[in-house]
Amino acid sequence: MAAVLVIEDSPIILKILGHMFRRTPEYEAVFCASAAEAEILLDSAEHFVAAVADLHLPDAPNGEVVDLILKHRVPCIVLSGLQDESRREELLLKGVVDYVYKENQQSYDYVFHLLGRLEKNTHIKILIADDSAPTRKFIGQCLKAQRYQLLEAENGKQALQLLEQHPDTRLLIADYNMPEMDGIALVKHLRHEQKRKKLSIIGLSAESEGFLSARFIKHGADDFLRKPFYPEELHIRVMHCLERQELIGQLYQLAHCDSLTGLFNRRHFFANAPELLLKAREQNTLPCVAMLDIDHFKRINDDFGHDIGDVALKAFARLLKDNFTGSLLARLGGEEFALLVSDQNPASLAAELDDLRERCAQLVYGPTGVPELSFSAGLSAQGEDIDALLKDADEWLYHAKESGRGRCCY
Repeated sequence: MAAVLVIEDSPIILKILGHMFRRTPEYEAVFCASAAEAEILLDSAEHFVAAVADLHLPDAPNGEVVDLILKHRVPCIVLSGLQDESRREELLLKGVVDYVYKENQQSYDYVFHLLGRLEKNTHIKILIADDSAPTRKFIGQCLKAQRYQLLEAENGKQALQLLEQHPDTRLLIADYNMPEMDGIALVKHLRHEQKRKKLSIIGLSAESEGFLSARFIKHGADDFLRKPFYPEELHIRVMHCLERQELIGQLYQLAHCDSLTGLFNRRHFFANAPELLLKAREQNTLPCVAMLDIDHFKRINDDFGHDIGDVALKAFARLLKDNFTGSLLARLGGEEFALLVSDQNPASLAAELDDLRERCAQLVYGPTGVPELSFSAGLSAQGEDIDALLKDADEWLYHAKESGRGRCCY
């Protein structure tokens, strides 16, 4: 459970925040009502993932508590009832996470949204590509408060090198006017040559031409910012890009993954198998397809209930996933699974599956009396496309089941 320091002297606000923390069990709130109490807590051994602080406290009427929090390197979310734009800008430049007005329920919901983002951001890499060192420093200061992992490049070519070294980078902020490779050329290369579709990109420029934003976005950027910009504007655009990326990932997960086992589903298998078959043939390797079916699965459901049947499916899926990490694996439906291995002959794969069957029998998945988990499999390396391979494997699976189950046939 993550500890959050809440510094607030208003009983009404404390009541609201207390209620919201009780509804959010992943956070534990430590409340205090003054800067003096906050200093004692910050000096203690307890580590806070963030602090939510009222800007005007009885013993710190001018926001001195913010400096105290930042001195201890704790991310600070400011709460204030005053809409003072100059003060807001000053604090954002100083490095607070955000400046939130005490307006309505949405304000407090946003505070909790920020707490969730801070936890996620510690795992997110952002690359800043700009030939101006002061600009890179300014952007870094703006994003540092959000707890991102930051990388820097002086030009487009250096950015490409860093992206190759850090393939898990989630967001690129690219200036237009850079030596060796400008920002638009960099975006075109990433989107059209490297096919980097999952990387979010924000274009930057200090030039006044209005068409630059259109050019950036036309060639694949997600957003555009014109220099100079406010730290808050950068923060919001970065957050929106990442959240859009996460939403797309969730939609992809729903469309391509089986919700029970976490394996890929039929749609994903048929969409990706042709490309893997093509690559295997280009590399002159032998692709092999296996169709697997859990033996006597209907008996497990009928005798012990569908909930135990679901546990059996999940346990079997985990075993397959742990042993075929580099292969295309999917649950096609019910108790039927498909496996595509790009470089293995049927005899070798059958021997591997026979070994796996022994481990499968040791799985504990239900109450006393449940049968040992076993499976039958049909394998094929004969077929021009995935449909022909699966048809042949399915015929061999039928043969395995007719021959007594618990075996591989090919």
